[in-house]
Amino acid sequence: MSTHQPSHLTREVQVGATRFVLLGTAHVSPESVADVRRAIDSEAYDAVAVELCATRYQSMTDPHALERMDLFEILRNGKAGMVMASLALGAYQQRLAEQFDIRPGAELEAGIAGARRLGLPLWCIDREIGTTLKRVYRNVPWWQRPGLFTGLIGSLLSRQDIGAEDIERLKQGDMLEATFSEFATGSSALYAPLIAERDRYMAARLRESVDAAGTPPARVLVVIGAGHLSGLADALADPSLAPANERENLDQVPPPARWPRLLPWAVAAVILIGFAMGFSRSTALGLQLVMDWVVINGSLCALGALLARGHPLTVGGSFLAAPLTSLNPTIGAGFVAAAIELFARRPRVEDFRALRDAVIHWRGWWHNRVARTLLVFLFASLGSAVGTYLAGFRIFERLI
Repeated sequence: MSTHQPSHLTREVQVGATRFVLLGTAHVSPESVADVRRAIDSEAYDAVAVELCATRYQSMTDPHALERMDLFEILRNGKAGMVMASLALGAYQQRLAEQFDIRPGAELEAGIAGARRLGLPLWCIDREIGTTLKRVYRNVPWWQRPGLFTGLIGSLLSRQDIGAEDIERLKQGDMLEATFSEFATGSSALYAPLIAERDRYMAARLRESVDAAGTPPARVLVVIGAGHLSGLADALADPSLAPANERENLDQVPPPARWPRLLPWAVAAVILIGFAMGFSRSTALGLQLVMDWVVINGSLCALGALLARGHPLTVGGSFLAAPLTSLNPTIGAGFVAAAIELFARRPRVEDFRALRDAVIHWRGWWHNRVARTLLVFLFASLGSAVGTYLAGFRIFERLI
């Protein structure tokens, strides 16, 4: 049995009877793929752990997973934004593959294939990507959140090539960190959920996996991004780490603040008070205020649906729905618009199959029926939100 000599991107941590060999990889480096294969082929390990969550593992190993996606349920449960962000991250990786003839995550695939080939236990130790994105969103101040989301989507819809600096960040660190690098520079609010929390989460998952194995494995190969080496090694060696409690705490999504949930109700109440004031002065003024509300709110929502290249029924339905849904925060104009789009142009099986490839370039978001429905949801929601405030200002200008 040969032993692979560790490189400078390897750290070893002894925890009880188990020695964890942390192999720091570059997600865009062919050399990292070779390192992983050599390590596994050495047959020096009793288990392999990879920096993947269950969702990313399924996406990597099951090419048909998207075909089973229930788009209506995603819209109804308010997960459209999260799905768009996940697609955008996948598009970023695919653009890397096209531009530099590399496949991000190939070293993780090599770890999976090697473990299967040798019949070794395979542990996916990363936190769910959806949980990480939610904690990122909740961890930044509310005034930065719109820029975070639209900046991510906008950068991935752009025609610009991925620069050499981004490639260097990927060689040194982590895919998620590099994707958010424009926002993460100097931001502790982003660093904590993207990097530090995941270091401790993966340490907890490794310790839990060893405990669940019955007989502790003597050596475990841990394939992670190089940016996690020091943090994961320190977390693993921390004697105060309580794995179950740590994982449960880091799996929780902080509850949203109350005021964003109350704000739509407050806006609706103010608008209705404005209508009442207008009609109390004269019927003509009251009708004028209602007309302003309908035209401004409905037009901007319809414009959003039009920019997303929604069906004519969707555009017309958005115009009618926005003035009503803005006064009833339990249902959003974006959801109504997307539901009409689903009815008018139901996505076909081939649209789900082609979704990953379609969103790589910005035009594909408008040509694929699944992606276009998500765009209808986003643009109609933004149009209605802008229309609500512009119409509100217009109403009170007339009252004053």
